[in-house]
Amino acid sequence: MIFKRIDIDPENNVYLNCYLHENPPIAFEEKMERPAVVVCPGGGYTHLSEREADPIALEYLAKGFNAFVLYYSLNEAAVFPKPIVDLSMALKIIRENADDWHIIKNQIAVCGFSAGGHVCACLGVHWKLPEVMEKSGCTNGENQPNALILCYPGITTRFWKGHGYDKFFGDRNPDEIKEMLDCNNHIGTHTPPAFLVHTFVDNCVPVNESLEFARVLDANDIPFELHVVPNGYHGMGLGNRETARYVDESFSKWMELSVLWLNRLFSDEKEEFNPENRARYTD
Repeated sequence: MIFKRIDIDPENNVYLNCYLHENPPIAFEEKMERPAVVVCPGGGYTHLSEREADPIALEYLAKGFNAFVLYYSLNEAAVFPKPIVDLSMALKIIRENADDWHIIKNQIAVCGFSAGGHVCACLGVHWKLPEVMEKSGCTNGENQPNALILCYPGITTRFWKGHGYDKFFGDRNPDEIKEMLDCNNHIGTHTPPAFLVHTFVDNCVPVNESLEFARVLDANDIPFELHVVPNGYHGMGLGNRETARYVDESFSKWMELSVLWLNRLFSDEKEEFNPENRARYTD
């Protein structure tokens, strides 16, 4: 494994940790291009959970992906759209180095937990936003994610009361920013396919955040995979002994399922999704 740290915005302690496979692989003589996953830990935009950082990236690394962890802007530095710009710049850096790092440019997923899931979902709906493109220097879609993996994500602003999210507003109109931060309002054909996992009894972010996101994806003919398990508190990570207070075998399957989903999504042999073939309600 090759490890690199790349500073994106040192003033706000924004940086990208890179976990890259040796190339060529030990068992082969030929070089191997790989897909990539960029991990955004949760922490309510006040801190970043280490349980949702390296352990997640290293799991994806072990599954054959090049993996990254983004330490994005927090607290007062998280004024909209700064965290989305941070993630945009991370994807731009990865694509600019794709040849050297042996990464497939159109197979880059973003994986977020809780608030990190909100950052990833925001990128999925706002990567084309002129303000985001201008501030990140992404003029040709360099920041477009090819897949979203969202673990107990915050998607809307409905449950934010009392969570201190007024930090996002800066000197801008709060109603305008709230509307922009509600990802369901901005899903469209530009939004990539999504994999979602949540627990029914989540004690912080209601499960309806994932259910409603899936409903709007469905309304826009965007493929998704959704898993809701009955038990488990907010912030389960991998659901194993390393990242959770107790092992939940149902929840812990999400990692393997997300890898299967990504492999199908990125496969050259997959059957193309055709929305015209979907069953629909008729009046």
